[in-house]
Amino acid sequence: MGVFKKKDQPVYARPADASVSQAFKNGNIMTRLSFFIFGLGNIVNKQIVRGLILLALEIGYFAYLFSFGIGALGDFVTLGTVEQGQVYNEALGIYEYTAGDDSMLCLLYGVITLALTAAVIFVACMSGKSAYCTQFRKEKGLAVPSFTDDLKSLKEENLHAFLLAFPIIGILCFTVVPLIFMILIAFTSYDHEHQPPGNLFTWVGLENFQKMFSEGSKLAATFWPVLSWTLIWAVVATVSCYILGLLLALLINRKGTKAKGFWRFMFVLSVAVPQFVTLLSMRTIFNANGPVNVILREIGVIGMTESIPFFTNPLYAKITIICINIWIGVPFTMLSTTGILQNIPAELYEAAKIDGASAPTIFRKITLPYMLFVMTPNLITSFTGNINNFNVIFLLSGGGPDSMDYYYAGKTDLLVTWLYRLTITQKDYNLGAVIGILVFVILATVSLLTYRRTGSYKDEGAFQ
Repeated sequence: MGVFKKKDQPVYARPADASVSQAFKNGNIMTRLSFFIFGLGNIVNKQIVRGLILLALEIGYFAYLFSFGIGALGDFVTLGTVEQGQVYNEALGIYEYTAGDDSMLCLLYGVITLALTAAVIFVACMSGKSAYCTQFRKEKGLAVPSFTDDLKSLKEENLHAFLLAFPIIGILCFTVVPLIFMILIAFTSYDHEHQPPGNLFTWVGLENFQKMFSEGSKLAATFWPVLSWTLIWAVVATVSCYILGLLLALLINRKGTKAKGFWRFMFVLSVAVPQFVTLLSMRTIFNANGPVNVILREIGVIGMTESIPFFTNPLYAKITIICINIWIGVPFTMLSTTGILQNIPAELYEAAKIDGASAPTIFRKITLPYMLFVMTPNLITSFTGNINNFNVIFLLSGGGPDSMDYYYAGKTDLLVTWLYRLTITQKDYNLGAVIGILVFVILATVSLLTYRRTGSYKDEGAFQ
């Protein structure tokens, strides 16, 4: 690697291959020991502050490990051994609870300890690589950077590391670690019968996944219909909003349409209203005694004691939800497609008209391919969003109508709303975690496979 020279500053140079394996293989004894005694190579080479910081991190980790971490790892394996009990207090004449282990805290502290261990292993690699780079500079007769020089480098060649350090630490602490914790719950018996701290839960391996897929089980009889409806809903909701939004944008943007701004304003007006307000209003409008049923009774379409079961009949509920979602989603699609339509080169349309192409042919051969090319990533995002579209289902039908054939699910429940019922209502956190994992696998697989087959991925510059 090249040598960077700056006046009155040390030379920052690295070996051509400064990987961890090469550092351990080609490093001297001090460099190799730096993998186990953090900062040793830096301290020996008079990079005192850098070496002491690395050494302090190691000492802090082992202090944590011996004072708390080893016990946390043991509890992580067992998830607790002592249950909360009751002892009769003869003096007071009452039963008192005795403290026991909390399986949830055992799992959490174990995950945190493992995460800290992984972080320390990373610091060990950094320590070895740092010592190897310092060794390389000394062997080449170059100056060794001081701590002041390291601080100055954070404004120049190491600026990216300085700026990314805090966001990465935040993601690891508040996203990755909680995510690992929730995934591990899927492999435990943490359900309504094993609620800490009163009860312990244990590791059960793949038992929860087996229940979800076992033929004849109530969970499987619920999972497959809910999954089918989730996929149908996601596809229909995505395609309907896209096609209708695109057609609306074409209609407004055509040359013969007057007052284009007014029509856009009228449709976008629904976007300005908070979604939950619109959904709750629609739920009121379409309920058994809502305005729609009242009007139908008044004009004689249905009997005076009858009502259309918009949310109590499974088929009617699904159709109603899809129609209301179209009302909410079409304006968003219209807005996004309008901008893209206005950027399609006019020369393409002029050439097509000269060749005698009809309007449907122009739409099929020019407009639609261009729109799909540009909006495929957006469509994939919309599809994944609809699979997890909690608001529409929960606020309109609440997942209902309920079914005795399902395990705490309704006929319009999506996987995400079923997960909500299992965790918030039923307290079956292990089954909720299983569903969360399955949703992630489905979304990741479908999204990646679909995107890699699109023109947006294969031919990025086609419409430039």
